[in-house]
Amino acid sequence: MAGDIVPIELGVTRGDLVTLWAPRWREGDDEWEAFLGHEDDLYGFDSVAALAAFIRTNDDNDLVEHPAWPTFSKLAAPELEPEDDHCFDLVGVPDLVAGDPEALTVAELDATLTMVRNVGEVCDLDPVVKFFENHPELGHLRFGADQFTGRDGEKLWDRIGIAVAEDWDAVVDALDAIVTSPAVDADALAGAEAEILAAQENVVDADDDADTDDYDEYDSDSDNEDEDEDGEEETFWTGVGIDPVKIVTAETTLFTLRCYLDDHAVFLGSGGRIAVFASERALARYLADRHDHDLARVSTYETVRNAAVDGSLEVTVTDENVYVLPGLADDLATGPDSVDADQLELAVELFTDAADFAKDDATDAALAPSTPLGWYVSYILEPTPGRMTPNPPFDAEAAAWRTLEQEFETRLRPE
Repeated sequence: MAGDIVPIELGVTRGDLVTLWAPRWREGDDEWEAFLGHEDDLYGFDSVAALAAFIRTNDDNDLVEHPAWPTFSKLAAPELEPEDDHCFDLVGVPDLVAGDPEALTVAELDATLTMVRNVGEVCDLDPVVKFFENHPELGHLRFGADQFTGRDGEKLWDRIGIAVAEDWDAVVDALDAIVTSPAVDADALAGAEAEILAAQENVVDADDDADTDDYDEYDSDSDNEDEDEDGEEETFWTGVGIDPVKIVTAETTLFTLRCYLDDHAVFLGSGGRIAVFASERALARYLADRHDHDLARVSTYETVRNAAVDGSLEVTVTDENVYVLPGLADDLATGPDSVDADQLELAVELFTDAADFAKDDATDAALAPSTPLGWYVSYILEPTPGRMTPNPPFDAEAAAWRTLEQEFETRLRPE
């Protein structure tokens, strides 16, 4: 698929270095993928400022022919800071496989190995290519931590550990051998460092202003107790901080409840399964009779329970809590112009919330910008000037989305 240019961090033997990666893009009938470098060298820099200085003054590297290069090379230095999910610690891989196959560990290991495989294929590194050819068990990582449960799962995780113990040093050595840090223009470096420093100072100033605003808002809240933070009249549900949710699937329409505790989603349900109902009335009846679910630990739930018991509870779903899933996969297969971005954003929210409730990081990993689906979704939801329009076909992305949708539906527990 077509893509932008992405700042990434690679943790190699000499330290954490920043560089650039261009995911696959298409020019005519040809498909390309590249990293910042030239001939046999992969360029890596000790700081974001050095990276910024280099790309502003160098026109002899493998990315200058990328369609986004003219725009990308003019970005402000702070915009070149790699996102957390684009930081790959190669040296730390043995520590990951030495631990338990928890969801976060498996997701991080999969992301790191995927990026290493990209480097190996693009730079034609034989030890890297052979590592993946000789160890097909590594392919199970992309399916998440569930692959490593039970006796067979433990054996599979052990095989991955053995593969890393035996052959990973050769992989790291191969990457170490091609990574180099070209000299950068001193004036350009000083300018980039000044930009980063100014940006950091602006963040501190903004935080100070926010603290002042929060204090002023606290004072004014005493005069607006009947209004929520958007200035709208408070309803029963906003008062208790719990939202009725409507989910439209290909087969039916379902209702449930959700709230957030410490930024984590909590649904009506337990054990990572979400209790869903065919109607608002059925949901209200359940709330009157059953209290053995995770939502019962919310401090305001007793208010909901009492209203359900005395018959006064009305389950009312607002527009921002209506999730319509049918048609999204087909629209994604057709192309970005066919996708309703609002509907897609809501579906992503629902899938990630449900995965959060189940303590499963596989959904976040599948939607990471380093994956074809994640890159495609981010193009639609986070449009930025200069980004290339993805080129078809989008069959793989649509199939990956259908997999996420199916995984979400397995988390639903009809009552």
